[in-house]
Amino acid sequence: MPFSDELKNATFPEGFAWGAATAAYQVEGGWNVDGKGPSIWDTFTHQKGKIFQDQTGDRACNSYELWEEDLKCIKQLGLSHYRLSFSWSRLLPEGTACNINKKGVAYYDRIINDLLTNKVTPMVTLNHFDLPQALEDKGGWKNEQIVDIFDEYAKFCFQTFGDRVKLWLTLNEPHVSANLGYEEGIFPPGLKEPGMSVYQVGHNMIKSHAKAWHSYNTIFRQEQKGLVSLALNSDWAEPFDPSSQDDINATDRYMAFMLGWFANPIFVDGDYPAIMKSQIKARSEKQGFVSSRLPEFTKEEQNMIKGSADFFALNYYTSRKVKYSKSPLKMQSFKTDKEAEGIIDPSWPVPGVAWLAVVPWGLRKLLEYIKKTCNDPKIYITENGFSLMGPASLEDNQRCQFYRETLQEILIAIHQDGVDVRGYFAWSLLDNFEWACGYSVRFGLFQVDFENPEFPRTMYKSGKEYATIISCNGFVNKKAT
Repeated sequence: MPFSDELKNATFPEGFAWGAATAAYQVEGGWNVDGKGPSIWDTFTHQKGKIFQDQTGDRACNSYELWEEDLKCIKQLGLSHYRLSFSWSRLLPEGTACNINKKGVAYYDRIINDLLTNKVTPMVTLNHFDLPQALEDKGGWKNEQIVDIFDEYAKFCFQTFGDRVKLWLTLNEPHVSANLGYEEGIFPPGLKEPGMSVYQVGHNMIKSHAKAWHSYNTIFRQEQKGLVSLALNSDWAEPFDPSSQDDINATDRYMAFMLGWFANPIFVDGDYPAIMKSQIKARSEKQGFVSSRLPEFTKEEQNMIKGSADFFALNYYTSRKVKYSKSPLKMQSFKTDKEAEGIIDPSWPVPGVAWLAVVPWGLRKLLEYIKKTCNDPKIYITENGFSLMGPASLEDNQRCQFYRETLQEILIAIHQDGVDVRGYFAWSLLDNFEWACGYSVRFGLFQVDFENPEFPRTMYKSGKEYATIISCNGFVNKKAT
């Protein structure tokens, strides 16, 4: 929908959270200094052929040594909020509180205290993909013991930092961790176990999140008065042929398997979407399995999981057309369970990464969908960004347009659709290590010169554009007010 005249001078709600996001492995570096233990990403990137040009996050943006430079970037943008993640293995090198790394605690204490001194609110993710390798050696997310281990880690963080941190995310994008790590094998631990581990891992992640939420709720909330959720990623999806019932049904399955997989248990009824359960069960029976490949929650677990989030944290990047594609029955993967194929619409511009079509209006539709299907939650958009293939020009006009159009769509969602959006976090503060793409893809509001040993940060034009929108709390012309 075009940005209507009546919204041209609209502003975001008072107290709207203006943020940018990073993740520990992607920016910190310092992978083996000051007592930090290895994470699964350290192990994975040190193997040949796993990452673009065998690049690693060993140094990344060197934020471990250059935090003050990051803080300058945050202040230049005028952010009210900053989302970061803790490196679990920097705090607890072996994954448990048996060994606490005091230098790791001091590092995050410094970041949190500096943010608060500068009137910036931290939002902290406890685990952004980088599980300690010591825990992976014991089965990682496939081992149900991880539920209690994660809860212990979460309680350690709440106890240590919760007097100052009031916005928590337990996990980042469990859908991505499970699918890419255990189905496709392109993220650590690099397993390809189609249609099997992916569901057990997701199951354990949901229970881990819920248990940590309850620990916060019963032990820490009364005194600390914070909020806890988890960051869920989702595309927006529409049928390739709106007149095809097969495509319509496939689109429903696509949304159930992507967003509903984790959102339905936590925000709706404590259980997986009915369409997901019936689809996997039917296929499992035909494949000769005694029971469904999708684990079941007990009634007690359903009661624990339902409602275990204080807000909805959404990571959105793109939208897709979905076409029905019946798969051979002998295949039993996460993808084929959906019997749906997501297709990038060729009319949508793709700036650099093949999967990332630029569709700002898809975010508005997804926000309205979440409002309707997830009991009208408070929503923070915890990641959203535009990729460029590096080295990228500082005059990133396309990305400027992207931020304007995206934030306009959010304004429409707030003012016309009644969606309760509380904040927006751009991905990312800095160009950084973009997982399997290494440093070939750039999402930053600040360019990082990775060839220079000092890793200088320089604001892109889009950073200036974002800073202007923040200063106006929208698109109001300050000179005219």
